[in-house]
Amino acid sequence: MPGEGGLLSGYDPGEFYCEMFGRRGLSHTRIIRNRLDSLAMQGLRRRSKDAERELFNLGITFTVYSDKDSIDRILPFDVIPRVLSAPDWAVIDAGVKQRVAALNAFLWDIYHREHILKDGIVPLDLVKGNPNYRPEMCGIDVPCKTYVHICGTDIVRDEHGKFQVLEDNARTPSGVSYVVENRHLMMRAFPDLANGISIADIDDYGARLMRALAAVSPAGVSDPTIVLLSPGVYNSAYFEHVFLAREMGAPLVEGQDLVVERDKVYMRTTSGLEQVHVIYRRLNDDFLDPEAFRPDSMLGVPGLFRAYRKGNVTLANAVGTGVADDKAVYAYMPLSFAIT
Repeated sequence: MPGEGGLLSGYDPGEFYCEMFGRRGLSHTRIIRNRLDSLAMQGLRRRSKDAERELFNLGITFTVYSDKDSIDRILPFDVIPRVLSAPDWAVIDAGVKQRVAALNAFLWDIYHREHILKDGIVPLDLVKGNPNYRPEMCGIDVPCKTYVHICGTDIVRDEHGKFQVLEDNARTPSGVSYVVENRHLMMRAFPDLANGISIADIDDYGARLMRALAAVSPAGVSDPTIVLLSPGVYNSAYFEHVFLAREMGAPLVEGQDLVVERDKVYMRTTSGLEQVHVIYRRLNDDFLDPEAFRPDSMLGVPGLFRAYRKGNVTLANAVGTGVADDKAVYAYMPLSFAIT
């Protein structure tokens, strides 16, 4: 518990579960708690201001469209780290994998044999009447039966510390770049807190993502060209698009940089057209292809969905994943991890 007169001495989590203290003090946070407790409030505030200034200078921002007075905001930075033990992370790791597997199985079924609908497990009207359901996807055999290649699972703890899932973001999830940058900033601003503590590395996220996308490239392609498709500089997550493209070593493109010829997707380069095999798209379904979806879209690529149906390009995430994370359908998903 907080030391007498220390920085954390007046802290009271009340009836809520605290990530730092738990209910009776967590052993894996003891060293960091003691180090935080020894800091002066003035020094903590100074480091926080320095961190915010660095975020601003590095351009690590996101756009708030609904706020007319503050369009660009820096990433919120919490000077108190959230520390997860290895056993806790093992639960999250296994639970998230299980949920993504379930989401992919659900999507494959509703776009193929519809067993879950015919058996009445999920109401048919709830799925087929959902605006995120794409009948155009029916019968399309996506590589490895994978629709959700990248998933953002929002997790909280209940009052007992058990992990609960708020939602699975399976359409065009964003935010991982802020996780990585937050870690880097924390290590720079508070190197003394982590000194001598073994912390799992996250610097290889871009390489792992690249390998995962290469694994779902069209059949027969051994050395795929992978690009990240962005709506452009005015998108709220454009910082992340740049960040991920750099970490992956993949070209960052917009719709105007791609063209479809003979049902294949090509990228315009200074040396001519280069075929694209996998597109990590950060563009919603409606705007992907004006021929297939919204005809007024200026962001997508005409003919892209046609090339996708032919199996000549992989889209990550797949078209039509939004029905799996819709709030109404979500009522039929379990709230907590049930690892088997």
